[in-house]
Order: sequence, then structure tokens, then C-alpha cells
Amino acid sequence: MAAPEYKKVKFPVLAADITDKDILFEDNHLIAVNKRAGDIVQVDDTGDESLDEKVKRYIAQKYNKPNGAFLGVVHRLDRPVSGVILFAKTSKALDRINKMFKSRDMHKTYWAVVRNRPEIEQGTLVHWLVKNPQKNVTKAYEKEVPGSQRAELHYKLIGELGGYYLIEVDPITGRPHQIRVQLSTMNCPIVGDNKYGYPRDSLKKSICLHARRLQFM
Repeated sequence: MAAPEYKKVKFPVLAADITDKDILFEDNHLIAVNKRAGDIVQVDDTGDESLDEKVKRYIAQKYNKPNGAFLGVVHRLDRPVSGVILFAKTSKALDRINKMFKSRDMHKTYWAVVRNRPEIEQGTLVHWLVKNPQKNVTKAYEKEVPGSQRAELHYKLIGELGGYYLIEVDPITGRPHQIRVQLSTMNCPIVGDNKYGYPRDSLKKSICLHARRLQFM
């Protein structure tokens, strides 16, 4: 008798719903959420439930909107990154915030834990980045190359504990995987980020990069 054949089935990951404690700020136009590492911001080809879907459900339930709620995604964080992410609750707010991002009137600050101490404790990094969409990896170059985008950030060492170092990062540009690849270029890969040089993968599928603050006027 032939052995039965089994097919592997991948079920989507249904992340935990957000609650009031996950909300950092909310008014009639905007809502800021503390994203958990491992959440995706928008639906992708994994089929996993996205953060924007959970926020829509939160708003619809909180304000009794049986037909659902409008929610505009204005920026993103990589899946293994945690921290503040902003959504627009109205189309007018979405348009305004998008314009602020394009004009660089949004100021973001990140905290990163790295294993190696930076040789220079405070400075500016400028590279030209090229992303490989097939492998979802970004490569940094010292000089401009065809298809590259200029990337700039400021960084500062602000803490140390047990051989780990806390770096504050202020990105001037917003390129894919920018902070992750640029810190790696100075031999300071982010803890858990084996895609960019850290030797061990994170067991929780997260890296030690946190979007600490988002400021705008």
C-alpha cells in the first residue's frame, strides 16, 4: 500500500489585536501606534495579517463604525523593527502628512543596539544604496553608481551595557533598510540582523532597532 502524500500548507499569521496601551497618540486626524517587531505594516505576499488592518478594526470597534474606517498608510517600518508608526484617519490628513514626508518636515529618531563599539562615537554617514528587490537586500556604496540613491544619517553613541552599545540614529533620508545597512558598513551590525552582518539570527524574528520618536510641526 502506497504511503499517503501530504502537502505543506502555510497558514497566515494572525497577530494579536492592538489595544489602548498600543496607542501612542490619537486625534480626529491621526493615530500613532507602537508597532511590535514581527508585524507587517501592510498586506504582502505572506498573507499574514497586517498592522493597518488591525488599526482599522480597532477604530471601527472603538467608534462603532460597522462599515469600517478609513486609514491611510503614510510610512512604513521593516517587519523586524519596532516602534512608532503614524497612520492618517482622514484623506485630508493623509495628503498633508505625505507632503510633509516628501519635504522632509518629518523628523524620525531611532535607537539601535549593536555589538561593536563605533570607532567614532558621533558622526554622519553618507552612502549610495542599491536595493535588490528579488533578495530584499540593500547594498551600500561609497560613491554613486547606476541606479543608486543617496542616503544620509546622523548617529551618536548614547549608552553601553555588557558589551552592547546603544546608538541614536537620525536619518536624513528614508531609503529601504537604510539604517541597517549603513550601520553595518562601519562594522556595527544591529543585534539580531543577520541580513546585514550580525552572526546569529534572532529567535523572535526581530532586530534591536526601534523607532523611538517621530516629530513634525
